[in-house]
Amino acid sequence: MIILTIRTDKPEAEIGLYNADRKLKYITWAAHRELSNTILSKIEELLQSQQRKLEDVEGIVCFEGPGSFTGLRIGMTVANTLAYSLNIPIVAAMEANWIALGFERLRSGEDDRIALPHYGSAPHITQQKK
Repeated sequence: MIILTIRTDKPEAEIGLYNADRKLKYITWAAHRELSNTILSKIEELLQSQQRKLEDVEGIVCFEGPGSFTGLRIGMTVANTLAYSLNIPIVAAMEANWIALGFERLRSGEDDRIALPHYGSAPHITQQKK
């Protein structure tokens, strides 16, 4: 099973490509405020480096947080969109061993259908200015 992993909770974004539990390639880059402009090209670069196409991906594991609001939102949107368009399972996980937890969930047949971020605290909503 070819699995794509996505982590975008901090300024350094990470994506990986695995065949079952075996890492094929892992990319980390300083995405910071350019994440929305770079993530899709980095996924394409990752796949091409392994002579794979997007259609070869059979599951997605994404880091759910806690972390950067905008970073998690962008990463989860990309992950959910890919999972939906490819009709493949997606799972979200946290903790230091998030990839292993995600693989375990995929192997057991789990599918979040829509992965949701965990920001680590309640939102701080300011009062509207008049």
